[in-house]
Amino acid sequence: MLQKLILQKIIQLLLHTIFWCAVLFFYTYFFGFDSNDFNYVLAFSMFLMPITIATTYVLIYKLIPDYLVTKRYALFILYSLYTFIISAYLIVISIFFGLVYLSNFEYTDMAPISRSLLFVAIAVYVVVIIVSSFKLLKLNLKHTEATKKLETKILETQLKLKEQELNYLKMQIHPHFLFNTLNTMYGFALKKADETPEMILKLSNLLDYLLYQVDKPFVALTEEINHINDYITLEKMRFNDTLRIDFKTDNVLTDAKIAPMLLLPFVENSFKHGCLKKGILLINIKLFCKNKQLFFEIENTSTLQTSKKGIGLENIKKRLDLLYKERYVLEIFLENDIFKVHLKLDTV
Repeated sequence: MLQKLILQKIIQLLLHTIFWCAVLFFYTYFFGFDSNDFNYVLAFSMFLMPITIATTYVLIYKLIPDYLVTKRYALFILYSLYTFIISAYLIVISIFFGLVYLSNFEYTDMAPISRSLLFVAIAVYVVVIIVSSFKLLKLNLKHTEATKKLETKILETQLKLKEQELNYLKMQIHPHFLFNTLNTMYGFALKKADETPEMILKLSNLLDYLLYQVDKPFVALTEEINHINDYITLEKMRFNDTLRIDFKTDNVLTDAKIAPMLLLPFVENSFKHGCLKKGILLINIKLFCKNKQLFFEIENTSTLQTSKKGIGLENIKKRLDLLYKERYVLEIFLENDIFKVHLKLDTV
């Protein structure tokens, strides 16, 4: 790490040296215009170099990062004014240097361009402005890159939180569903009922769905329907003659996909919180597709009290918000002691 840092510093020093050599070459070419005295021009250019370097470094390493970038504009303007006054004074000194030391007070012996304060100042400040512009561009690119990294990190964090919340909601739904099914199976096992092996097979299929398929972002709609049928079969065994259920599907798209365990909890909720009327629990389920949209309707006999129970529906709403934001419509209401759920969402 230290060697890498030293190497970077060496490369930076080398690049700066090359750049300032190029500036010196520019000065000798610029001030040598219409002059044959190369020694004068070189000496005058060498005298300007420290002034240019100092002004440039003060601006790019102090004023811009410490005051301009941090939006301390008043101090930036103030210290920039100080820097300009000092550098302008030194530029005037350079002209006197050329007059006194290089041309022995012979004005005509001075290189033509070096006699003009305006042209000398332009030569110095052009370099300062160009370097400062590159510095600002570099800082802007660095800031843009840092902003993108921050946005990416925020997005990744949001996705992780979203995934954790989904997992949390799933963990709430799964035990809720499993306890009901296992309780039913326990009752059949005590009775040594002939239906117990079939229940175990159906439950095995559901467990496979819960433990392995549910971790997928999306599953085939037909797969979700099959497991709803398995669950209904289990519940029919439990309710016997006290259940009347009708599950109709129409125009099911074979290539349609939805989030796993999205519809099954609605069905489970209708059994858990459904209310027997005249000794019968009535459940009607309709599922059909139209224009790549899924329509799911479920109704069961209920009361105002039973319709408010359970955390299942709240969890499903949260999952829908996370997975199908602004791409679904969910209506839940109680009408004439019939609890109704109408869901419309876009399939994948």
